Amino acid sequence: MRRFGRTMAAAALAVAVVAGTAGWASADGQNAVTGPPPGTAAWRAAAVGGRPLPDPASATPREVARFFAGLDETGRRELLRSHPLVVGNLDGAPLSLRYEANRLAVLATGEARYASLASPGRRILAFDPRGRGQVAEVFGDLEHAGHVAVVVPGSDNDAASHDAPRAADTGPAGMARALRAAAGGDTAVIAWTGYTTPVGVGLDAAQGRLAEAGAVRLARFTAGLDAVGAPDPVLFCHSYGSVVCGLAARHTDASDIVVFGSPGMRADDAAGLGTGARVWAARGPSDWIADVPNVEFAGLGHGTDPTSPAFGARRVPAGDVKGHTGYFAPGTRSLAAFAAIAKGEVR
Repeated sequence: MRRFGRTMAAAALAVAVVAGTAGWASADGQNAVTGPPPGTAAWRAAAVGGRPLPDPASATPREVARFFAGLDETGRRELLRSHPLVVGNLDGAPLSLRYEANRLAVLATGEARYASLASPGRRILAFDPRGRGQVAEVFGDLEHAGHVAVVVPGSDNDAASHDAPRAADTGPAGMARALRAAAGGDTAVIAWTGYTTPVGVGLDAAQGRLAEAGAVRLARFTAGLDAVGAPDPVLFCHSYGSVVCGLAARHTDASDIVVFGSPGMRADDAAGLGTGARVWAARGPSDWIADVPNVEFAGLGHGTDPTSPAFGARRVPAGDVKGHTGYFAPGTRSLAAFAAIAKGEVR
């Protein structure tokens, strides 16, 4: 009975916190970008060498990979020129083709906020300009990597903010760069802002709606990595991104799932994630996420604290982490542990 009382009190607190922000949170409510990429209708109506093209909405990444394996270079270039937005976002398509397609797609928008994504040498693995924009960028050589890590960010991230000025080791691109530098060698790191993230701390951040849509996209993205022969990835999931990873866990082939600054994973414990991946959790001593009630009630909140002993995740040392975004700061124990996990050095 006492436990029930504590749960109800925490639930009431969660509702009160969210209700207090509802005036501005509802105004900033996000519509999740879902489904196949722009240009899909024209793609479906086209063919190459007399062959129909795989439907972006229904073809599996392995089917896409087999399709492209059967094309000659002329056929690939024809599709690249005619359908860059589809090719660039088509999980299972050759990596080098996607990089070039997304460069063309970025330039085609003509928007200054995206221009830097088309700079020489950048490896943009996905780009979708709908809504606030989605993007995935590779740091390292993904085609020949022995280890792959995917950074899944939380609120306030999108394609337009991907290159926004901020602390060097924060934000999805900054976290990915820091992890790549720490892991080095044959580790490739992907900054994946492939879903519509919440804006601010309000109803969207307290609910699972955007995370559910993001989980579908993350699962397909990791299946695409598998289809082109990449190693099983390690997922590094920050803040609301850990909700996405929790919902996607059973549908990915991740070897490890690492959450940090997490409000919960929509599971009572690690076993409830339904994954064979090892689950890790970190929270710094001054991270404000500790003040978020770990409940799931009437659709609000994300459940058990992943750093609690009851959850059953392996702990990542984070005693020297500052704030909510300091987990990748150079010299921190958390970054050193993240790099070791990414390289498969921790058993």
